[in-house]
Amino acid sequence: MALPLFDTGAQLHEVREEVNLAIAGVVESGRFILGPEVEAFERELAAYLGVRHVVGVANGTDAITIALRALGVGSGDDVVVPSFTFYASAEAIPHTGARPVFCDVDPGTFCVTAETVERALTPATKAVVAVDLFGRVAPPAELRDLLAPRGIALVEDAAQAAGALLDGRRAGSLGDAATFSFFPSKNLFCLGDGGAIATDRDEVAERARMLRFHGARDKRTFTEVGWNSRLDALQAAVLRVGLSRLDDWSQGRRELAAAYEQEGAAELVDLPRPRDGEEPAWHLYVVRTPEPDAVAAALSKEGVAARSYYRVPVHLQPAMREWAPRGELPGTMAAAESNLALPMGPTLGAGAAREVVDALRKALA
Repeated sequence: MALPLFDTGAQLHEVREEVNLAIAGVVESGRFILGPEVEAFERELAAYLGVRHVVGVANGTDAITIALRALGVGSGDDVVVPSFTFYASAEAIPHTGARPVFCDVDPGTFCVTAETVERALTPATKAVVAVDLFGRVAPPAELRDLLAPRGIALVEDAAQAAGALLDGRRAGSLGDAATFSFFPSKNLFCLGDGGAIATDRDEVAERARMLRFHGARDKRTFTEVGWNSRLDALQAAVLRVGLSRLDDWSQGRRELAAAYEQEGAAELVDLPRPRDGEEPAWHLYVVRTPEPDAVAAALSKEGVAARSYYRVPVHLQPAMREWAPRGELPGTMAAAESNLALPMGPTLGAGAAREVVDALRKALA
């Protein structure tokens, strides 16, 4: 494709020399699992987010499971989670012993709201996983107002939202705990799998650190059944380079989103509209159109990559049948049937937006 959906390769090219030096430094040190490089990344990401603690883990799925466990979620508990999200957001829940309870989303923002979450609450609800989907931030204030009086924990799944802001606060700082994935396609990416948990709560961070290392604090006494889920030093070194560029990359994404609007994309498809005070990270730039598959096929003929996401929502996936809700999730189905991601990345620029919009005009003529 002349215009790919992602441009992670171009981002990596910008920092290749720094990444190579960082990797060489880790190899020279001989410290590959946890150690000073991971500790430095944890400190730097915590400072960037404005939280007290970051705990590096092996991947974003483990981050959710360990965060829930660290918050006390276990057998007999319910955890509310949206169905319009990547499968891992829900997959992480049964590993705690808890039951996923699926809630709807606002098809305009693709995120949960207090209203959609409240409809899914049960007497056994111990936590809610609010997903910052496509780089948009789920509404934390209204969720906290709903959940805090009930003693329900809020976990912010910020895997797709590194670099996003809402009212001056960064995605990843808005819940009792937040989780990140650093998969290579993410806004803040490493060269393999990696993840992290962010929290202001000392006891949650302490327990997460124990759970990521087999349930032990000292490598000798194992007080819980935990995980072998540690961020390795090579990935931490790469992430430290990316973190130093994250704000610039996020601004490039916002400029491309603005260019789509300036080029007239709103005349052709329904564009995502940030709320007041919201600065999305635009992990994906997802529009809505009545026939996304036909539009994607037409764009492909023009050399423009586009694709729909989560066409089969999580509650309809075979592995989740036993937890499927009895009622309908109309916002979820509307989002699944109408979404289409257009090319997005910090290096594409206004010329790419013009090319995509021209291709859209041809596709919809």
